[in-house]
Amino acid sequence: MELAKYSMGIGDRFARQGRAQLSAIVQAKALGVDIVPVWNKSNREHMIVHTHPDSVRVEADAAVKALGWTGPYHVDADHINLKNVDAFISASDFFTLDVADFVGQAAPEAEIQVFVARHQRYATALRIPGIDRTLNISPQDIAQIAGKYLASVREAGAIYRHVETAKGLDRFITEVSIDETDKPQTPVELFFILAAVADEKIPAQTIAPKFTGRFNKGVDYVGDVVQFEKEFNEDLAVIAFAVREFGLPANLKLSVHSGSDKFSIYAPMARALRKHDAGLHLKTAGTTWLEEVAGLAVAGGDALKLAQEIYEKAHARIDELCRPYAAVIDIDRARIPEPKTVKGWSGSEYAAALRHDQKCPAYNMHFRQLLHVGFKLAAEIGDAYYQALEANAGTIGRLVTENLLEKHIKPVFVQR
Repeated sequence: MELAKYSMGIGDRFARQGRAQLSAIVQAKALGVDIVPVWNKSNREHMIVHTHPDSVRVEADAAVKALGWTGPYHVDADHINLKNVDAFISASDFFTLDVADFVGQAAPEAEIQVFVARHQRYATALRIPGIDRTLNISPQDIAQIAGKYLASVREAGAIYRHVETAKGLDRFITEVSIDETDKPQTPVELFFILAAVADEKIPAQTIAPKFTGRFNKGVDYVGDVVQFEKEFNEDLAVIAFAVREFGLPANLKLSVHSGSDKFSIYAPMARALRKHDAGLHLKTAGTTWLEEVAGLAVAGGDALKLAQEIYEKAHARIDELCRPYAAVIDIDRARIPEPKTVKGWSGSEYAAALRHDQKCPAYNMHFRQLLHVGFKLAAEIGDAYYQALEANAGTIGRLVTENLLEKHIKPVFVQR
């Protein structure tokens, strides 16, 4: 099974927006861009909203049938590990192997020395096409990198082989995720991580490294955009070189996690993709859930009251909601509105504060981040929330499609 050049992870917390999401992909195709939709949902999200991984396959299949989509599509077991992967086996054909927790865990010294010996030829002044400087590498550098990353890649190998035993060879797509670490990987580190991936015989088609800057949930990139562009270009060059050196899948490409709404780096990413003629997997995660809430607000009436109720609950439970996401949110509590203020808003005022339009004076990134981590509240509301989604499906679907197409797909994938 081979993943196409461009693909997009389209998270959908409540499995109600598959058609609207796919509609954006269909419209992109009409513009001349082929993007493969990948419906993704993590074990944590399933646990929070009390769903089963099979529900993602049901949603994807239903959307594909409804829109008559004849292109490839996939279902991603997002951020899985050996402890929770089994529940995803039957429904998924894309597996994101999350091994960030193993980064820094000590590998046996004997294994480190074997790795160094195997890749000794790269302990030199290495030139990688596309990187405008020499990478000076010593055996000690290789050993240090192996000491930091070898255990995590070994774990990825164990997960991969577990899935392969269940599903069969070439019956699924593999991504290796090392993005949730303390520091971004250097080009040299990424090169030897890919060497380890090849040693483990993991046919990875996407790799998710950590980039410089902050990738907070649902809001724009925070960091040095120039430095990001440099790193992104160098990572693309490293991947192309590693594919040739280590015999990795020819379609191996970068995967950008927490890609939702990182608008300031979309143009640099697009430039780099054109420059290197490279592919990309872009995960958009929770942006669809926020469009659902905005759609309820715009619909007005009881739907607006429900959106206001969700915010009131989120405000009251802010510590609980933020705790699991502390590393990937920055909420200034002095800048989030009081629930009584939000209760007085019209639907358009609520949506203006929530939807990510940096040109809009009413946009409030702190309000948006709090609602982003508050999706469990909608799950707790249960049937009333789901009924509101159905009753206002047209309004919500329009926003979901518009958001994906205009704010994510066009800036990254559509040539201008």
